[in-house]
Amino acid sequence: MLYQNIIETIGNTPLVKLRLDNQSIGEVYAKLELQNPFGMKDRVAKNAILAAKESGELQDGQPIFESSSGTLACGIALVGTSLGHPVHIVTDPRLDSITLAKLHSLGCHVHVVDKMGAQGWQGGRLELLHRLLEQHPDGYWLRQYENPSNPESYTGLAQELIDDLGQVDILIVAVGTGGSISGTARELKKYNPNCKVIAVDATGSVIFGQPDRPDRLQGGIGNSLVARNVDHTLIDEVHWLNDQEAYAATHVLARQEKIFAGNSSGSVYAVARWVSRLVKPNTKIAAIFPDRGDRYANTIYNHDYLKTKGINVELTFDPKQVDRNDVVHSWSYASYRENTVLKI
Repeated sequence: MLYQNIIETIGNTPLVKLRLDNQSIGEVYAKLELQNPFGMKDRVAKNAILAAKESGELQDGQPIFESSSGTLACGIALVGTSLGHPVHIVTDPRLDSITLAKLHSLGCHVHVVDKMGAQGWQGGRLELLHRLLEQHPDGYWLRQYENPSNPESYTGLAQELIDDLGQVDILIVAVGTGGSISGTARELKKYNPNCKVIAVDATGSVIFGQPDRPDRLQGGIGNSLVARNVDHTLIDEVHWLNDQEAYAATHVLARQEKIFAGNSSGSVYAVARWVSRLVKPNTKIAAIFPDRGDRYANTIYNHDYLKTKGINVELTFDPKQVDRNDVVHSWSYASYRENTVLKI
């Protein structure tokens, strides 16, 4: 298929029916957002930047600023620099060398904080970002945590699911800024008000009321602050996986489904496979896989690293049901409303 520029290639990603196992009853379809040029958040970069330019909030040549641990950074660098904007990304030491190389190759200015703030690494990044904006008063801040263009970016993703499946009964999404789960769920519920929405988070993330543990290893999922774009009213159930479980699930995803992805995709896969065992036949489960595994070559897919961290890559698909106010340390799930997925 011919495109006139790289920005046009964002979206319309493949949807793949997963193999699962002989215990699965429902059908799980993986939306391979990792097949965007850099990942799922390319959609946000494209939609937010084009909307800001159309409204006049972002003028030609105006610098763009954002705080990101990597997934959105590449999308902003791709779209922003393609349209002639200097791009400044504020990040932290967890940024992997592969993503850093991508950002530099695209002509992006990368600013790395050297310590956490009051709200973990995200807090430290935002403090530095504010200082940079004081130095560049003409700078445009994309504000992924609260910009409505973030969830609106996923209307197209939901439409793609409807076009391919007709109806989605269960949606499973990893949560960070809240854009992908909120935007996709809101649109899907227009077609099926009974669509069940499952959020997947990391233990030690504060999004759903857990205490913050900034030393968690997982990237691309979880947060040390609750973004405004997280619409809790859309969510039926939450699952939390710890580092060991998320990394193991990512390896199982690669071995069983031949999908080389990051740990947010691995966590979503684990939950989707487990849920598929509990539902009625022909239930259609959409699982969103956000990013590829290349940026995790030195961590998740590095056996020496795993050994150093005491992580094995075997996963037991046996989560524990808890009250939503319980503090969790391993794969657990809690209902956000009475009519949960478990009662389907």
